[in-house]
Amino acid sequence: MDNPSKIIEDGTEYTLGVFDGKEVLYDFDKILIYLNAKGKLLFGTQFQIFDRDRDIVFKLCNYFINDKDFCNKENIDPTKGVLLTGPVGCGKTSLMKLIRHLVPKQRPYQVIPARNITFSFNHLGYKTIEEFGNGRSYCFDDLGIEPIGRYYGRDCNVMGEVLLSRYELFLQTKGKVKTHATTNLNAEELEELYGNRVRSRMRDIFNLIAFDKNTNDKRK
Repeated sequence: MDNPSKIIEDGTEYTLGVFDGKEVLYDFDKILIYLNAKGKLLFGTQFQIFDRDRDIVFKLCNYFINDKDFCNKENIDPTKGVLLTGPVGCGKTSLMKLIRHLVPKQRPYQVIPARNITFSFNHLGYKTIEEFGNGRSYCFDDLGIEPIGRYYGRDCNVMGEVLLSRYELFLQTKGKVKTHATTNLNAEELEELYGNRVRSRMRDIFNLIAFDKNTNDKRK
């Protein structure tokens, strides 16, 4: 029988906790060992999870392993996706690319830069909005820095339209198909960019998890 508490990476077995036959009782320190090792495989040997980011990583891990008691206490809704916010270079994208490996049997999500969706719209038009409003799970990376889309001379706030489509999908699937995103922008900036209606829908489909605004740029 499969043991979901164990993951093999590059020939090494990592134990994430204890499997009692029904569920995994996760051990966060063991999860951190695995995530640091997997991060080095994905991003290079310089990768590490810093102590100052433990609270954020702990929140994300508990969300993805669906720890109902923790989510309840932290007011996190497991049916919603994650909007991970924080300053440039704090590690948002790397974390969202990394943490999806924690529960391999969950529906995977694709991490895709928001600007790439706008570029696709400029070539293919409204078909792009239909495509990203479909039944797959996505993490839209760097939401809010993408340019306005333009197709045959008509401007379109592409990601605003995509987010409205994802809201409809959220209602149809009762949260089974998740939408995640990362952004450097705060709530007021997102509302200015996408408008009040989209901002309201974002509250309905996302749990907000935020890095401290003074978090250092790790790329320097």
